[in-house]
Amino acid sequence: MGTVIIFSLVSILSLIGFITAAKNKNVLGFIFGIISFALFGWFAIMTVIHSGYPTFT
Repeated sequence: MGTVIIFSLVSILSLIGFITAAKNKNVLGFIFGIISFALFGWFAIMTVIHSGYPTFT
């Protein structure tokens, strides 16, 4: 279940990058940030729905 954790962390970091790129008016960073956030966020949500919450054992 480490996949959910990794996808969630990448999604959070891409959201931070998206916000930073928006503040700096960096169009390419803005586009890549929003695409990465949407893609990895979707993967994280679908992995949780399909496989359940990660167990920390």
